[in-house]
Amino acid sequence: MLHDSGGRPPEAPRGSGGSAPRHPREAPRTTRLTSRAAVLAVVICAIALSLAYPVREYVAQRQQIDELVAQQQMMQAQLKNLTAQRDQLYDPAYIEQLAGEKLQMCYPDARCYVIENGQSVIGAPARSQPGPAPWYSKLWHSVQQANESPAK
Repeated sequence: MLHDSGGRPPEAPRGSGGSAPRHPREAPRTTRLTSRAAVLAVVICAIALSLAYPVREYVAQRQQIDELVAQQQMMQAQLKNLTAQRDQLYDPAYIEQLAGEKLQMCYPDARCYVIENGQSVIGAPARSQPGPAPWYSKLWHSVQQANESPAK
């Protein structure tokens, strides 16, 4: 038989009782996992697994670097503060100011003002009265007394 002008094979007679031939377009498609696809999937999984650990280590190291940079900046600020404090302590005027404020010291022949209980007292700071003797001096005094008593 001759083919149609459309390039299609001739159709089988309908009344022949056989099944009609299927066209390639009408064939049911089944998706099968070919060996190439399986190998490709295994290779992709292997690559993903081999990259997982280095990526995790990279992220951990970046975090550690960020922490160390923050610590370094904090230490540089602390160093700057300590250097400024050192320079301030080399200044004699600042030392005199500290001596006057913290230790209540003043130059000889200078008039100092000290405020005690809300009332100003003119002159050098009053010396504190000696308190009771410390416990170790009492203990030593009792040892000396025991040594001086006549032995029986």
